[in-house]
Amino acid sequence: MMNVVTARFLKFRSLRPCYTNINFSLRSPCRGHRESTSQAPKHAKQAGRSGFSPAASSIYDWIGPPDRLSNLRLIIYHIPENETPLERELRHLRQETEDWNHEFWTNQNFTFNKEKGEYIQSQLSAKGLSERDDDGRKRTLSSEEMAVFYKHFLDKNITRHANYNRKWYRRNFTITFLMARVTLHNMWRTLTGQTRGTVREKGKTM
Repeated sequence: MMNVVTARFLKFRSLRPCYTNINFSLRSPCRGHRESTSQAPKHAKQAGRSGFSPAASSIYDWIGPPDRLSNLRLIIYHIPENETPLERELRHLRQETEDWNHEFWTNQNFTFNKEKGEYIQSQLSAKGLSERDDDGRKRTLSSEEMAVFYKHFLDKNITRHANYNRKWYRRNFTITFLMARVTLHNMWRTLTGQTRGTVREKGKTM
């Protein structure tokens, strides 16, 4: 995992929609028609977080490599010393949003790849072709043929994508609001000469 130093990037990492996870050219976050009934394997529904834990002296968030199922970079959020209840609430919401986003794209990518494979197989069978050519290479379809599948997949999932967008922006609005509250609280604490040590909050950080 890599240590991310740029504070601005860390702030906006949780505010960026992840529309690039379905890897086809006709992407649209607001297309689709009905929710797909295909489900990812049981193990794929859990956020694939490792047991890695940054050193206690670390003061940055840690971002891992792209997950093989969701294509998202999972984050381990920094826990500041004497974390305030407001900071804890923000961290938990960001973590929960990351997990929710990871699960959505894991299921969506699984469904997309499964249906794409079935579509290619059906088209090859209709042409009387096997999955591989005489040289053992995997056969592919033309871009025009694949465009039919991409449009069908988007149309079929319009409700699912629209619901995702609504939840995504609602979560991000709440995160942004909490970030503003934390920033104002920290500014006030600085102006009044308070430190984390002098405003120790009740309860332990989870």
